[in-house]
Amino acid sequence: MPIENIPEIFIKDKNERPDLFVYDFKMTNDVVRSKVNLGMNMFSFLQIGKKQVHFAGTSVAVNKDQSLLLKKGNWLWTELLDIDATYYCKLLFFSENTLKDFLEKHTKNKQIVKDEMPYFIIRNDTYITSYLNSLSTISEAPAVLTKNLLAVKFEELMLYLIHKYGRDFETYLQSLIVNKTSPLKKMIESKVHSNLKLEEIAFLCNMSLSTFKRHFMNEFNVSPGKWLQDQRLQKAKETLEQGDLKPSDIYLDFGYNNLSNFSIAFKNKFGFNPSEVTTS
Repeated sequence: MPIENIPEIFIKDKNERPDLFVYDFKMTNDVVRSKVNLGMNMFSFLQIGKKQVHFAGTSVAVNKDQSLLLKKGNWLWTELLDIDATYYCKLLFFSENTLKDFLEKHTKNKQIVKDEMPYFIIRNDTYITSYLNSLSTISEAPAVLTKNLLAVKFEELMLYLIHKYGRDFETYLQSLIVNKTSPLKKMIESKVHSNLKLEEIAFLCNMSLSTFKRHFMNEFNVSPGKWLQDQRLQKAKETLEQGDLKPSDIYLDFGYNNLSNFSIAFKNKFGFNPSEVTTS
């Protein structure tokens, strides 16, 4: 699957790299786990549809009642149509320099950032609705005026969200300019119980598959395929022991395309079929 470089693919003048950029994104087909290289921090104001984003250490899903502020990086995006035949979200991209200027102007003290999160969920309200309408209006203005108005509108939005969410939002903004990399082991362990493929996990780590495998071997002293299979089968066994679900209910969640392959792998590891698991 090709990697989409965003916002570059939305910018008409390929020599231009604006500090602030608004784009109305619409589509008429579902897109599942698309590889995205997000080159700028971005607000995603979802209007119609559903969105899920897989990050290196976590994932998040939102509907039209919520919007996201996303940290730049490699992510997997799933965008789904809802009742309507069109998926629509308004995207607002901003550079790190723009964010630094805002923080220097409006925040007194740097927050101590302990846990780096790749997203912040924003609850849509009447202000957000009015704000998005105003963005649509200024997009029709001449280019020079639009640039100046966008700078004012970005500042307005940030001040409103700091007022609404307080220190939590301010701390999150600080995290966007802190250069930290989560340890590989922490990221891998967070994906044990997902059904992501190795290639997708490697992409989230910003590595080629071969580089990812090499780093994994250095960290765990076993191949990633074997390690993930063992961990997922152990979790599958624990899930079946709870007695609420059958093997046919869970095999997809643990990365198997069919029940037969799941049963074979399960028996090879534990010596008995998943249907023979006794509840605790």
